[in-house]
Amino acid sequence: MDVKELSVQKHREWKGKIEIVSRARITNREELAIAYTPGVAQPCLEIQKDKSLSYDLTRRGNLVAVITDGTAVLGLGDIGPEAAMPVMEGKCALFKEFADVDAFPICINSKDTDEIVKTIENISLSFGGINLEDISAPRCFEIEKRLKQSLDIPVFHDDQHGTAIVVGAAVINSLKLAKKQISDVTIVINGAGAAGIAIGKLLLSLNVGDIIMCDKDGILYRGSEFFNDAHKQMANITNKHNKTGLLADALAGADIFVGVSMPNLVTSDMVKSMADKPIVFAMANPTPEIMPDEAKKAGAFIVGTGRSDFPNQINNVLAFPGIFKGALSVRAKEITEEMKLAAAFGIAEIIADDELNDEYILPDPFDKRVAIKVAEAVAKANK
Repeated sequence: MDVKELSVQKHREWKGKIEIVSRARITNREELAIAYTPGVAQPCLEIQKDKSLSYDLTRRGNLVAVITDGTAVLGLGDIGPEAAMPVMEGKCALFKEFADVDAFPICINSKDTDEIVKTIENISLSFGGINLEDISAPRCFEIEKRLKQSLDIPVFHDDQHGTAIVVGAAVINSLKLAKKQISDVTIVINGAGAAGIAIGKLLLSLNVGDIIMCDKDGILYRGSEFFNDAHKQMANITNKHNKTGLLADALAGADIFVGVSMPNLVTSDMVKSMADKPIVFAMANPTPEIMPDEAKKAGAFIVGTGRSDFPNQINNVLAFPGIFKGALSVRAKEITEEMKLAAAFGIAEIIADDELNDEYILPDPFDKRVAIKVAEAVAKANK
């Protein structure tokens, strides 16, 4: 039985990966009177007088909504809200297992941006944070932007920012090992969707020398025809020399490749054309842009993928549990750029300099230090 068949079998057995468990003991009349009526009226009245007490007198202070519309689920695309539920439940299970943060899956049956935003606004008072998940671009940008403006709790689109934070950590440690300064390197990002654009913005915050972004039509450059406003914005703040051409042209002389695109797009010759000690992060799943053994054979210094069966897995689980744990601990109203950078450095710093090697640039997802370190860094960066 392969992993796909086993997963279906286990999901049928589990009938859901999460459940509601009571934190209150209710075994007699007195306990019932305290947890529910008549005693529960008093906490209600206290919150009515001071709404911030909802964080102290309910589970809100440790509860995140994991929300999708089912339009960009894993590598499966628009499969609908019902079919997205196993992924949302899985995300909630990861929140609990890795950071002891409670999370609840919510799958919205709408593709209308206004309707999605209004729905989330209307339910937001039950939660301490909102994790947007698997919402297709470019709508995800608008949804996140509007919610950040209207809500006073953290709103975080993990496909964008979680990926960017872990890539940032991988870049920090890889360049340390390669003995290169980030201000001197050129990074090529292939895939100008939600994740690729967020990665680009975070790397710019790290003061990278230059970034060249590519989509299916080639390099994004000033003066080209753009698919959307996000592409136009990125073209205006990247590609300093306004290089044109295809992915192969972008990679010639580049130091780092970051792939959030499609399988088998990078060839051995492309890797050979890169700068000394080329770094390749081929993160397309399940088949990367180039397989690690092929990239290594072509001269790659470090190779990372999105897969757990190869070294240097670039996995969002290193970021989002600790980020929300830290944000909730200080009742942050938003996840700021400073908090994202702090999380990236927090992940990178877990590996000591003398432990770094070409197959160990990121901590293991099961390293208990990760969520704690990230939470502490995010809490400290909150302003």
